[in-house]
Amino acid sequence: MRLTTLGDLPGRIATGGFILHTGLQKWSADEQTAQGVHGMAAGAFPFLNAIPPERFIKLLSIAEIGTGAALLAPFVPTVVAGAALTGFSGGLVAMYARTPSLRNPGSIWPNENGTAVAKDTWMLGMGLGYVLTGWTRLRNR
Repeated sequence: MRLTTLGDLPGRIATGGFILHTGLQKWSADEQTAQGVHGMAAGAFPFLNAIPPERFIKLLSIAEIGTGAALLAPFVPTVVAGAALTGFSGGLVAMYARTPSLRNPGSIWPNENGTAVAKDTWMLGMGLGYVLTGWTRLRNR
């Protein structure tokens, strides 16, 4: 049995290409961008204040490039690519949940500022689906 099927590829290509692209963009981010991204992340996860913004943006870039590459590589089992996507998008969804300024007051629904981050819930759903599908395939082998 194959660990990646033809049906896995459209979602893996679309998501992997998007994440890889954003990771490559962050690799050469300027100081202002690094500070902005770091500030948002550290606002949700205060322990990140200990990491300088320039280092944080490089580490985030590496995580995005690795996640995107895992999704795009058809030889990476779906369960592994899904675990990477789940971990990455889970962090983004947690940041959204911990940042009240991204949501309408008293609501889980995004405001205008939060829509770009709230869409990461779709990636989390896809990642969990890949993990469950891949795990089921492995279990049935």
